[in-house]
Amino acid sequence: MRRISRITVAGAATASLALALAACGGTSTSSSSSSESKGDKGLAIAYDVGGKGDQSFNDAAYAGLERAQKEFGYKTEDVEPTEGETDADKQQRLESLAKQGYNPVVGVGYAYAAAIKGAAEKFPDTTFGIVDDSTVEAKNVADLVFSEEQASYLAGVAAAKSTKTDTVGFVGGVDIPLIHKFQAGFEQGVKATDPKVKVLTQYLTQTAEEGGFSSPDKGKTAAEGQIEKKADVVYAAAGLSGQGVIEAASANKVWAIGVDSDQYQQEALAPYKDAILTSAMKDVAKAVFNLAKSVEDGTPQTGIVRGDLKTGEVGLSDSNPKYADDAELQKAIKAAKEQIINGEIQVKSS
Repeated sequence: MRRISRITVAGAATASLALALAACGGTSTSSSSSSESKGDKGLAIAYDVGGKGDQSFNDAAYAGLERAQKEFGYKTEDVEPTEGETDADKQQRLESLAKQGYNPVVGVGYAYAAAIKGAAEKFPDTTFGIVDDSTVEAKNVADLVFSEEQASYLAGVAAAKSTKTDTVGFVGGVDIPLIHKFQAGFEQGVKATDPKVKVLTQYLTQTAEEGGFSSPDKGKTAAEGQIEKKADVVYAAAGLSGQGVIEAASANKVWAIGVDSDQYQQEALAPYKDAILTSAMKDVAKAVFNLAKSVEDGTPQTGIVRGDLKTGEVGLSDSNPKYADDAELQKAIKAAKEQIINGEIQVKSS
């Protein structure tokens, strides 16, 4: 049962929310007519750089929001970031959502850490979630994190089994510890499968503000450079920038490995899907939905909530028939997955 403080929401408050959010980022409200008549507000998410439509990280969070809206019949909100925004801007966005009765409120991405911490202190009765950060310690905050290195290890196995040039590539969006996890797992998986395979690595930027997660052109240029050096499988952990990597792979008739979501299934990437061997997924949608469900059930998640191979919240997609029907490749992936889950393989995270 939902708390009374989340049920009693006035129409005027909704109007003030729209004004407040317009000042710090665009909004995209998702609601059903039944939820509006109830006046009941639930899950709200604030996007990371790249925003909605990145075919990756942010869109996965939105999928979780859509599921919660459908299942719980309440009003939801999703808010876009703005270029050059500060931590104060992010905190204002989160506080605006909490003030209007949304619960839980989720910041999508590690960049929300300072904002989540500040907002959680001011709204102790609201549950906050942050995706991809484990540094915020508060009784009303859930740190939604994943063992990305495990899925990346499997991506490395797939790359090593699929290359014909013995050269593969890794493109990281921003040179930060989170993306180092993807690189470390991928390189370990490649080398464990075939030590003679070379891994080319490039990071697009040093900071997110420079566009490492939001610049398909940068991703395309980086991938083209690796392909010129004979890479015939390129794995991107770069958010929206990864679209450029996939486009370059398609144009040059080599394999791309997607990230976060099943990018073979993404409508915007349909022209290039035949080049997407698989995707190293992390189920941000499930994590976001589960947080909403925990609040709905009256037992909000708090602390570190981790998804890994064992829980089924990271793994590889099998939408591409050329990947799914490759018996030798599938055998190698299955063996590696079992060894990671039972502890025989310890995957590096840096």
